[in-house]
Amino acid sequence: MIVDLLFYMFASVMCIGALGVALSRNPMYSVLFLVLTFFNAAGLFILIGAEFLGLLLMMVYVGAIAVMFLFVLMTVDMTGEDDDGMKSPFFVTFVLITGAVLLGEIILAILGGIASNARIAEFVPAESDVQNIVLLGRVLFTNYIYPFITVSMVLLVGMVGAIVLTHRKREGVNKQDISEQISRTKEESIEMTSPTLGKGIS
Repeated sequence: MIVDLLFYMFASVMCIGALGVALSRNPMYSVLFLVLTFFNAAGLFILIGAEFLGLLLMMVYVGAIAVMFLFVLMTVDMTGEDDDGMKSPFFVTFVLITGAVLLGEIILAILGGIASNARIAEFVPAESDVQNIVLLGRVLFTNYIYPFITVSMVLLVGMVGAIVLTHRKREGVNKQDISEQISRTKEESIEMTSPTLGKGIS
């Protein structure tokens, strides 16, 4: 009974948050609704026994991606935005078609679940002494080891590319030279003067 109440609570709040993301005209409110949606989705994962996925969702999506969105929105000026493009017939038609396709997929999924008598309890994992993170690690590093390595290499190439683009040589930029600073002598670093009383140093 308590599990059912928690499921309906998390699911309803998550649906409200998703609607808030889609319907909010203010991008800052959309990101906050997105954080609310992520939290409730994590609650659903924890509820069905996938606590690792729930915590991963909160750490990665809420702790990193949503915060990055907030920083981007805070650095972008949204006051002078032109909404004429969003009111064009092409844009409205595209949005309506996309929404109809997504709605049809949701209806088909619901009808398919009802026809097959699917229940939430079927997705609850069986009792086991092995933790979820151990099972997930076994699957990743056995069945999907090559895709996992490929994704790691893609991330490594992206990281190296970001470092190379950041540290490229640019003209007119003052950079710190550690070897030049260390090799300076006392005569080059300190200048002894005897200024006249009441006068500054020119």
